[in-house]
Amino acid sequence: MTASFRAARDFLLDHREDYAAARSGFAWPRPAEFNWALDWFDVVAADGPTADRLALWIVEEDGTERKWTFAELSRRSAQVAAWLRARGVARGDRLVLMLGNQGELWETILAAIKLGAVVIPASTLLGPADLRDRIDRGGARHVVVRSADAAKFDDVPGDYTRIAVGEPVDGWLNYADSADAPTDFMPDSPTKSDDTLLLYFTSGTTAQPKLVEHSHISYPVGHLSTMYWIGLEPGDVHLNISSPGWAKHAWSNVFAPWNAEATVFIYNYTRFDAAALMAQMDRCGVTSFCAPPTVWRMLIQSDLTRLETPPTKVVGAGEPLNPEVIEQVSRAWGVTIRDGFGQTETSVQVANTPGQPVKPGSMGRPLPGFTIDLVDPATGEPGDEGEICVALADRPVGLMTGYANDGDRTADAMRDGRYHTGDVGSRDADGYITYVGRADDVFKASDYRISPFELESVLIEHPAVAEAAVVPSPDPIRLAVPKAYVVLAAGHGPDADTARSILAFAREHLAPYKRIRRLEFADLPKTISGKIRRVELRGREHEIRGGGASPAGEFTEDDFPELRG
Repeated sequence: MTASFRAARDFLLDHREDYAAARSGFAWPRPAEFNWALDWFDVVAADGPTADRLALWIVEEDGTERKWTFAELSRRSAQVAAWLRARGVARGDRLVLMLGNQGELWETILAAIKLGAVVIPASTLLGPADLRDRIDRGGARHVVVRSADAAKFDDVPGDYTRIAVGEPVDGWLNYADSADAPTDFMPDSPTKSDDTLLLYFTSGTTAQPKLVEHSHISYPVGHLSTMYWIGLEPGDVHLNISSPGWAKHAWSNVFAPWNAEATVFIYNYTRFDAAALMAQMDRCGVTSFCAPPTVWRMLIQSDLTRLETPPTKVVGAGEPLNPEVIEQVSRAWGVTIRDGFGQTETSVQVANTPGQPVKPGSMGRPLPGFTIDLVDPATGEPGDEGEICVALADRPVGLMTGYANDGDRTADAMRDGRYHTGDVGSRDADGYITYVGRADDVFKASDYRISPFELESVLIEHPAVAEAAVVPSPDPIRLAVPKAYVVLAAGHGPDADTARSILAFAREHLAPYKRIRRLEFADLPKTISGKIRRVELRGREHEIRGGGASPAGEFTEDDFPELRG
């Protein structure tokens, strides 16, 4: 089990900058039995050269910090596993894990894997309604949460074990008592690779969150592709800005770095401060950095040159990165942000990998172990533009088992021998794929197809624009016209002069049929994981236009005679 995983891991490390060789020579390990915490993490922790290497390093806002070696986390997670088993947590039981970036989070993840329990990650931002959904649809029998969040479960009925991390809570088991448990843990039986390990509720950008099911290999082994994309190596200090409860946290704060025997580094801030973040990155020697577009956009609003020793590996994920952001970071740090594409349902599928040319605007090429088809939604035929689909003829390990308790949705997603992502892309002659948008977000204006992401990438180049979302706004002549909702950068006011400047900039840099015709300054609705809910903005536009009105504060090209035509 360990040998086949290590061989595949080492192959990718050895060909980290040789994309062609990695693509042609990589084969997914497919053991019948595999428990990543026991068969990989504990093996690494027992190895002399790596046992005392830092596995986890958490720095708090006040400057205090804690460090755990691989050996320490191995022992501690065994202790937590023994304690949880004594409290009734059994193989196959589902456990809601709702903690912040704190050591107990990683201890519990490893312990649950060792037990064979099923983890349901949950953000600490969730309220009682969301938690009821996770308990009910997830079938949870246990919850491990911060003491500060225990009261949220007062209105969440159910017969489940309640474990509080932090100050004692009446009626709840105290996680701190696990310190008295034995440190020798023996599993009750082998773990089958296709046993369920994770149940993820998606962020729900367009509908009710889906319940994504992953096995004991689809994320632990599947994230070899994520390790390869980032370029992680043994000894790296990797900082990934992501909140617990969401898939990206598991990608880059658990599986990918520990597959590489790298250190997971956390700067635990409550309010984003670019200068403070870069100071910690310098002090702690961060070599690898991953952040979502929102964070990258905030970083370029500050002085990036404050970071004296930039990381050599920088990547972005969650949503596509605008070329302007990539260019500014390249000028300041001398490194190129490499975009990657994946979903809660998968590990990284497509990415710009180390040592390879990066084409502006492209998210790269298929990762080793993934065959990607772009399928025309009308004909179902593959081509150079269409829905991004994963071929299932040689099913990649890094793909979900399916949507839990939803056979119809699973069958639809896996129809015709492909996993359908619901995202649209185009491919050039060199095999590079450019993201066009969610299939639901792409729209037609005057019979031309419009990619919101393409227009947003232009808008964000304007100095007044911090963030933008483009949606179709109903129009009696053109069917729809592009409308931009804009969040302004500091120092710019939501007035006519700013609107005129942004609309003129868009007119100059976009083809006539792609021009922004309407603009409104507003906060962008987002999921609690930070993704823009364009569906909400589209609904608002239909509601407003259906009544024949224009919202107060909206600017159009007609407001500025020099922009008409």
